[in-house]
Order: sequence, then C-alpha cells, then structure tokens
Amino acid sequence: MNDIRVALVIFRSSVGQVSDNLDRMVRWVRMAGQAGADVVCFPEMNISGYSVHSAAVMKPERIPGPASQRLSALAKGEKIAILAGMAEMDGAGLYASHILATPDGQIGVYRKLHIPPPEQGIFSHADQVPVFSIKGVLCGVQLCYDIHFPELSMRMAVKGADVIFSPHASPRGTPQEKYASWMRHLPARAYDNGVFVLACNQTGDNGQGLHFPGLALAIGPDGHILKKDVGGNESLLLVLLKAEDMAAVRNHRMRYFLPNRRPELYHSFYMEESR
Repeated sequence: MNDIRVALVIFRSSVGQVSDNLDRMVRWVRMAGQAGADVVCFPEMNISGYSVHSAAVMKPERIPGPASQRLSALAKGEKIAILAGMAEMDGAGLYASHILATPDGQIGVYRKLHIPPPEQGIFSHADQVPVFSIKGVLCGVQLCYDIHFPELSMRMAVKGADVIFSPHASPRGTPQEKYASWMRHLPARAYDNGVFVLACNQTGDNGQGLHFPGLALAIGPDGHILKKDVGGNESLLLVLLKAEDMAAVRNHRMRYFLPNRRPELYHSFYMEESR
C-alpha cells in the first residue's frame, strides 16, 4: 500500500435535516483538506441522521440524487475523497448506505450488510461486499453492526483491503464506555487480518430522542491503537497510515495470518451449517 492520510470526523447529525447536515460538513471537509488529508470519513447516516422510528423522517434519496451529487461536487471542489452516510432508497428497499465521493467525480456506494434488531423494520440488508480504491489504497467499509462479524473483515482482506473504515451511529453511554466496547472487537478485526481499522461515531442529540457518545479511533494492522479521541465533542482526528507499518506485519511470517488460512475447512463448515 501507499502512505495515506485520513481524517475521521466526530459529527452531530440532526434527523431529516439533510441540507443543514451537508452545509455543516463543508467546514470539516475543508479542515481535513487543509491538514493534508487524502480522505475524510464521516459517521454512519451523518447526512440524513439516524432513526429507528420512521424511514420518512430521514428523507431517503436515490443515488445518484441531490445529496450524493452535492457530495461529489464538494469532493471535486476541495480535491479530497469523502466518505459519508445516508438513507438510500431504491426499488428494492431502504438501505443504510455510505458514499465514497472522489475528486475525479466517481461515486461508490456501500450498503449495510448486517441489520441489527432495532433497524430490521426500517432497513433492508444488502448482499454485496465492495472494495474501493482511494489514492491507490484498497479500502472496505463496514457500518457499525457490520464490524461485529469477523467473516466480513476477512472477506474484505482477502479481496485486498488494506484499510477498513467503520463509521458508526451507535447511541447511548459515555465516550469512555463506547471506547471500552469498541476495544472488545475492533482491535481483533485489525490484528487477525493485518489491516488498519478506522472508526468514528456521531455525537450529541439527534433531535429524535437519541444521544450519541462522540469518539474516533485508529488501529494499526498489529492491533495497537494509533490515535483516539474520546472527548465527546465534534472534532477531527487526523492519522497517517504508513506503508511501513503494514509491511512490518505482512512481511513477518508469524504476524500475518491471512496467507495461512484453510478455506476448504470453512467451506465445509458452512455447508454443514446450511443443511
């Protein structure tokens, strides 16, 4: 991989206030660009806000549509890749989606694969596992609940991902309590697969009865914490992901586990499970 500088934004999103949320994103995108970031990542559902009470209040849109087109224009204008989340509507259902808008006008979309019980009456689950290229670095996206499933991180790593972004809209508790929760599984996703894992959460009140503890976290491919922000406020965490840190893991015969997988064992297990 190449070195890549990433900005993680802890962001407050009001449900259904799409235009206002997009307006407030501009400041953070410009701040990230001025700090030299190649990509800026916002939390899950930061454009539409997060609700499990009603799909309509999130004002879902199609992609492409007004919100994604504005995001694309912002990426081109500020010359920085942007990852941001919204409620996406199409003929098959409503999806919790994350958009990648690049400076060259490309738009990629990740749709949440694992839908937690509170969201199951609102969102549809997707079936595709895309990997995106940002500045020559292959990246996966997993939205909040997705990151609890080890097979998904492994699948992205097998497809070549060096970085997994994990934008969250995870309410309740303090930033320190949420950090303790994240530390039970996020370092494992990084360590087991030899990838960087980057997470950020919404913060504050969403206007619909939920309060989010603001935090952001960057984990190296050795499972160690690179940087964290558990201050609880809107802020930007800047981190440089170094190729040499990746090489230190992947060139070590005892620290990089992926090449020694035995997928034939797992295939038979899943075949037995489905019977």
